[in-house]
Amino acid sequence: MSTGHSTATTQQDKRPKAICIMGPTASGKTDLAIAIKQHLSVELISVDSALVYKEMSIGTAKPDAATLTQAPHRLIDFLDPAEAYSAADFRTDALREMANITAQGGIPLLVGGTMLYFRALEYGLSKLPAADPEIRAKLETEAAQDGWTALHERLKKIDPEAAERIHPNDPQRLQRALEVYELSGKPLTYMQKAAHQAACPYELHKIALVPADRSWLHQRIETRFDQMLEQGFIAEVQALFRRGDLSMEMPAIRAVGYRQVWDYLDGKIDYNMMRNRAIVATRQLAKRQMTWLRSEQAIKQYDAENYRLSSAISSILTFING
Repeated sequence: MSTGHSTATTQQDKRPKAICIMGPTASGKTDLAIAIKQHLSVELISVDSALVYKEMSIGTAKPDAATLTQAPHRLIDFLDPAEAYSAADFRTDALREMANITAQGGIPLLVGGTMLYFRALEYGLSKLPAADPEIRAKLETEAAQDGWTALHERLKKIDPEAAERIHPNDPQRLQRALEVYELSGKPLTYMQKAAHQAACPYELHKIALVPADRSWLHQRIETRFDQMLEQGFIAEVQALFRRGDLSMEMPAIRAVGYRQVWDYLDGKIDYNMMRNRAIVATRQLAKRQMTWLRSEQAIKQYDAENYRLSSAISSILTFING
């Protein structure tokens, strides 16, 4: 079903075209992207804040070597886990790769579940105030005293939309939203909506895989995590744990699944609790991703469990040839 209609101007219609495949984790986005590549002249760009990291393959469900040979993905496996990577970094890198693909006569196909990256690509980024160490220290002290849940309740009052997107257990984003408000006197959501001055130089055709049956997705998430454990996920995290230069404060280690295994290796929780927490956290991530998708404009949605590839390809061809 389509949830919107593009009203591109004549000038916008002259922009080169790109395809976006979105959806919650474990919904089958990569499989769809690879299938489309087998039929159309597209090149894949990953839109995933965890896939950028080297040494993190099993827990991120990174495509294996055989898949990458068949369908190479750009913007994966190029950053050390100790390094930070922002939505602004992604936008710069993605636009560079898109321009390269277009210059070679291909069509960029962006696939992934980091909705903030898609939003940054399409609308640009707001000119947010720079980080303030004093305010951050104050917020961390308050969190230590009252808990991050209390700070999340405060965010609900000043910026309900941001509070819906940001989980109480995501201290980095929660802290940043409160910091922006204290520095500017304006909610983060307001600042972001005012930021659309840097519109994407591409015309985008957005496809979303959204499960009609939530329990289908929950089962896939559980099955996939158990497969990760069988494939050696704990050993993968253990290698990161032993490096000595990484910590739970770093974005890479806070990725879903990694932080739960990290706590297990640190002796804070047992194996069963680690498994259960990782599965629950992944389901919560999927729920947040679907909340983002509901706010997307001009997006073509398919049931992740029961879509027809021919229908998706037909919609893409109509877009390309239109």
